[in-house]
Amino acid sequence: MTGPEVHSGRFGPFGGRYVPETLIPALDQLAAAYTEASRDPDFLAEVDRLASEYVGRPTPLYRARRFEAEAGVAPVYLKREDLNHTGAHKINNTVGQALLALRMGKPRIIAETGAGQHGVATATACALFDLECVVYMGTEDVERQSLNVYRMELLGAEVRPVASGTRTLKAATNEALRDGVTNVGNTHYILGSVVGPHPFPTIVRDFQAVIGREA
Repeated sequence: MTGPEVHSGRFGPFGGRYVPETLIPALDQLAAAYTEASRDPDFLAEVDRLASEYVGRPTPLYRARRFEAEAGVAPVYLKREDLNHTGAHKINNTVGQALLALRMGKPRIIAETGAGQHGVATATACALFDLECVVYMGTEDVERQSLNVYRMELLGAEVRPVASGTRTLKAATNEALRDGVTNVGNTHYILGSVVGPHPFPTIVRDFQAVIGREA
């Protein structure tokens, strides 16, 4: 679960932290906890065990021969992340971050979601570890993705519709960040993509790197 060394959370011209000073202590705490966990053989072994026994890894490579013939290129392989538990790659990140939250002593999880896959994966990880789960979702996405809303609620998550701003993923992310800052003592924010301030992009990258290692 390692990648290219990243200084201060920067990936070349990208990354870093552009947030209010009030957020820095919480981000520093998360960065320190993740650095410690990523060097702990027991933590890494538990991540690997859950990947195998719960997530369903490794996922297979599938050669897309008809696509090759149609496109006139070869070879083309698909990494079948859709065969993971919950049907997407999102579970790789959420299980790892839920373990990190347990390690930090934070019993409450928040997340943002757009199409709903990250929300479902977060709710699934929280159900596995008996963690409280709140998922922020723009009202437009709630209407479009009602089936995934149902799945999240079935897993025990509270889905909070966000009617401000774009009413989509961006607005949901903003509300989740506000929640995380307000409740930093007991809450961990499981960001779903390589976005946001350091160390979130690094954490997500490292937990998703299993896809490339297997390939």
